[in-house]
Formats: sequence, C-alpha cells, structure tokens
Amino acid sequence: MTHAVVSARRDAPVKELVRSMRRWGVSAVPVLSAEGRGVGVVSEADVLGRIPQEGGDGGDWVTADSLMSAPAVTAPRGATIPEVARLMGRGRLKRLPVVDEDGRPLGVVSRGDLLKVYLRSDAELAEDVRHELLTHLIPRGNAALTVRVTDGTVTLGGRLPQSVSADLALQLARTVPGVVDAAAEFTP
Repeated sequence: MTHAVVSARRDAPVKELVRSMRRWGVSAVPVLSAEGRGVGVVSEADVLGRIPQEGGDGGDWVTADSLMSAPAVTAPRGATIPEVARLMGRGRLKRLPVVDEDGRPLGVVSRGDLLKVYLRSDAELAEDVRHELLTHLIPRGNAALTVRVTDGTVTLGGRLPQSVSADLALQLARTVPGVVDAAAEFTP
C-alpha cells in the first residue's frame, strides 16, 4: 500500500484534479468530505469522460463532486490481500483506498501492490507455510512435515496426524500470500 494519499475536496475544479494527478504520478484521487471521510474517487477515465466541448470554457465549472464515482469503494484497515483483490476484481478497479474505522484514508492499494506478493522468495514462502501449518493445524511434534516451494508452488510431504486431512493442509497452505498453488505427497 502507498501511504501517501493525494486527495481532493468535493469542490476542487477539474484543472486542480488533473494538476494533482500529474504532479504526484497517480491515475486517481479519493474525494474527501469536509470531515475527511472518503466519499468518492475521481480517475483519469472520469475526467476524460467529461472533456468540455470545443469552444467551451475549459471545464473550470466541473468539480470533483460532479466527476467522482460514488460511493467510494474502500478496503478496511487490516483487510487481507485476497480480500482486497476480490474487491478490486468485483469492481474492476485499478486501485482501492484503504480507510480507518471512521472512513478516513490511510493509503491506496494498486494492482501492482497486490502483485508484489508474488516476488517473495521460495524460502520465505516455505517458512510461512510451515509456520501457518504448525501454528493453526498441527501441534508441534505430531507430524513429520516437509514443505518444499518451487516458483511459488508448495509441495507438502511427510506424515500428518490422523486428525488432519491433506485437503485441509493444502487449503491452509494456499492462503499464504504469494503461494501460487499447493500439492501433497503425504505418506500414510
């Protein structure tokens, strides 16, 4: 998530919006109420859709309030990567403001931010998968667990306690951010 949030007031004219987007290298800005809560988002597409007709007055009359997509689709603080990805996918969004409990922006998550998780090393992923399995599913000492990761694909092996199914172990492994897929090679 990018923590610096470039935002706009509801009454900000279109030229101010475009200047802010260009200056800060962003393709959209959240629009905030007087109380600092997100009420909408103005994207480049929103601005381009409202270009004044030739011979018009330059569009200074167009404000963030008239351009914004509302209500603002946001992610709550603490949302997981899969939750944010689902929100963005459902809304076909390129970016998503992250807000606190009062609806005030804390940052912005972009598609690129979500993809960074796939750059984690295989060693990091193996360590996280092992930790998740041993913390949430398998009591220490009750399994001879092996975790191998190759290009983000996890292979679980060894022995599981009788109370733990291979399907459940695989399901938990797939929840680790950056894991592409998981397979099992458990011995009975």
